Amino acid sequence: MRQYSPDLTPPWKKPKPVPEVPAEPGLVVEEPGTGFCGAVIRCEAGTVTLEDRFGKHRVFPMEPRGFMVEGRVVTLVRPPSGPARPSRTASGSVAVPGARARVARAGRIYVEGRHDAELVEKVWGDDLRVEGVVVEYLEGVDDLPSIVADFDPGPDARLGILVDHLVPGTKEWRIAESVTSEHALVVGHPYIDIWEAVKPSAVGIEAWPRVPHGQDWKKGVCRALGWPDNTGAVWQAILKRVGSYKDLEPELLGRVEELIDFVTAPGD
Repeated sequence: MRQYSPDLTPPWKKPKPVPEVPAEPGLVVEEPGTGFCGAVIRCEAGTVTLEDRFGKHRVFPMEPRGFMVEGRVVTLVRPPSGPARPSRTASGSVAVPGARARVARAGRIYVEGRHDAELVEKVWGDDLRVEGVVVEYLEGVDDLPSIVADFDPGPDARLGILVDHLVPGTKEWRIAESVTSEHALVVGHPYIDIWEAVKPSAVGIEAWPRVPHGQDWKKGVCRALGWPDNTGAVWQAILKRVGSYKDLEPELLGRVEELIDFVTAPGD
């Protein structure tokens, strides 16, 4: 007969239980033994494959208490089997399965640069296609008043503009104030560049570094963080880490939603 053996380990010496977290694709985790931080891209046969911000892959065993998520020790587990149809889009809107893109509206949303346009497409693309809204990018806003005049917005062709670093007293603020059409809406976020609207945790850093005034912001960020000086490649790596609206700062989220609502509002 098997004898009972009591557990005499003092409570304070027992390891505390940690949460089990499904290794869903896109989840950003850190392997503390190596310091490798990356997004989950594959989970199979007791291992998980991570991809860091430079596209490097590493495979790790899914051991108990083997990873950290947002600074907390966790145990990664395989996600539930069987792909489920997403019920929401990347922007958080209710998904419309099988919805076809609407014929493009006359109205438009303008953003300052290519990176801005790519980020808006990544998160709001499904919504924009359903609504028939086209996003175009500008090369800066110095000529914004004449650009708005050339577009000639009206009740059935509204124009929304998203501006970087729209802070009272700045050049961008003064230019935005000069747009007076009731059928054009200029909004913006406080960040110097759209990169900064991505939450630091999404790209595996504690915070976006401060870049001295007068220096190129993107290149200054890359130097401060030890990233390659190819800002185009770095941006693509950042963009890959954005899975949904949860990876973006609310100061950007609210402004893009405001523009979509404005452009899609019924004509007067």
